[in-house]
Amino acid sequence: MSDKVIMLGNEAIARGAYEAGVKVSAAYPGTPSTEISENIVKYKEIYSEWSPNEKVAMEVAIGASISGVRALASMKHVGVNVASDPLYTVSYIGANGGLVLAAADDPGLYSSQNEQDTRAVARAAKVPVLEPSDSSEAKEFTKIAFELSERYDTPVIIRLTTRLSHSQGLVELQDRNEIPDKPYVKDIAKNVMMPGNAVKRHLYVEDRENKMAVDGCSMTINKAEYNDKKIGIITAGIPYQYVKEALPEASVLKLGMVNPLPRKLIEEFAAKVETLYIVEELDPIIEEQVKSWGIAATGKEIFTVQGEYSANLLRKAILKQELDIEPAAAAPMRPPILCPGCPHRSTFHVLNKLKIHAAGDIGCYTLGAVAPLSVIDTTICMGASISSLHGIEKAKGKEFIKDWVAVIGDSTFMHTGINSLINAVYNQGTGTTLILDNSTTGMTGHQDNAVTGKTLMGETVPAIDLTTLCKALGIKNVITVDAFDTAKLEAVIREEVARDEISVVIVKAPCVLLDKKAVTTQYKIDTAVCTKCGMCMKPGCPAITRKADKSVLINDTMCNGCGLCAQICKFGAIKRIEAK
Repeated sequence: MSDKVIMLGNEAIARGAYEAGVKVSAAYPGTPSTEISENIVKYKEIYSEWSPNEKVAMEVAIGASISGVRALASMKHVGVNVASDPLYTVSYIGANGGLVLAAADDPGLYSSQNEQDTRAVARAAKVPVLEPSDSSEAKEFTKIAFELSERYDTPVIIRLTTRLSHSQGLVELQDRNEIPDKPYVKDIAKNVMMPGNAVKRHLYVEDRENKMAVDGCSMTINKAEYNDKKIGIITAGIPYQYVKEALPEASVLKLGMVNPLPRKLIEEFAAKVETLYIVEELDPIIEEQVKSWGIAATGKEIFTVQGEYSANLLRKAILKQELDIEPAAAAPMRPPILCPGCPHRSTFHVLNKLKIHAAGDIGCYTLGAVAPLSVIDTTICMGASISSLHGIEKAKGKEFIKDWVAVIGDSTFMHTGINSLINAVYNQGTGTTLILDNSTTGMTGHQDNAVTGKTLMGETVPAIDLTTLCKALGIKNVITVDAFDTAKLEAVIREEVARDEISVVIVKAPCVLLDKKAVTTQYKIDTAVCTKCGMCMKPGCPAITRKADKSVLINDTMCNGCGLCAQICKFGAIKRIEAK
């Protein structure tokens, strides 16, 4: 088969894994990587799963590789932090069946808490990195990554960025290569990383890196494109597209393997051009190595270490062109906000009313930090809400956290929140944790998790019961409350934060976007009763707007009948009606 289709970069990674004969795929959803697994699951030849976190996903893939089959782990850049423990060690162990990690960086911070560069992690872990420039290369580089993994006995990272993951390109489909399983051979010296074995494997890793650096000079994924030699540019990934658009006549060394770098090839290219530039998004990973070899080059002196690049940025920095571009019409500001009917808004309204501080976490509920709710005081990383609240208590005492709670979602609780809760119990903490159970992994597009009772492959499985789980840790006070029962929720929170022991409140209501059925009931303002007090505006629901005369209007195209506003109104001015 040889058809050509348009594919997202992430979709192309999934197709490459399929064509490469992958048998096991594990991931935790995280933008911009999520669609890799959502497309892999379409290929029934591949076992695919949502793991509780990225560390587990990496370990599942490692186990599959050790057993002799090709395996893929997928995650976003901050997920690589969680997976770094097994990643650093499997660099020493190597691969039996091909082992590839697809890691998606996020230049521009479109959906992340930082802009870290996975190439820096890979250098420290001594893991080779391939970086495709378009969807076609994403598919082909994935296949090459598995070949290199087995040839050099190493895990390999495919580095993506948001622009590649979520842009489309033409991809040529090919048949699946059914790779025979490699035999599993017990090898304690290779697979058991205790000091006596690891010290020997470290020598192997250094030899492997040196060999790959030499071999990289003749790899077809590293190629020099000679044109006008007055300007030479070393680049990789999506920035290659910007280079070709901004400077089509320049000579370009396009690197497909960005770690280890093909030194001889780079030295040859540098010697043939008059002025050398290094164009790479985020950190100067390539630049620092090239300059350390005594090669004169210009990089971050004129380019930023922040955000995405563009063709215009390169024209301005290299060609000194002040572009006379008609400014685009200013689009209306649309700050991120919780959806109409989101159960988190109800919870945060109650916390705001009680003047409760919240140690926050990663998920849709992070938007509780945004006005007018402004409840979330901290957001660090997955699972950190409970741990950081514990730290605040140990630093300032029990009384200090009487007006604090930790807020975490069901998926994030299963990710790393449970470890934090275990720590708080073990170390005799106090404090109240609110698990906002909306029955999905909401922020990344409604993926299932261990609490929902569904797997990535669509199987119905026993759902983890959060109440039973928390009580098993020795927590006596575990209460479940409907997120939209604001009176009960307020009473429960008041009672639990006053305790001198750990308590958990499971605030339960499904994500409003999960139910695809038509809305049957909505709410409307009775203008004859409304006093224009503005109380219904306090939760910040986007379906409610206020006019210049302070009268309030509910937009029936947005209202989905959650009823929070009706509960807030003290005058009965918000009436329930049949939806149009």
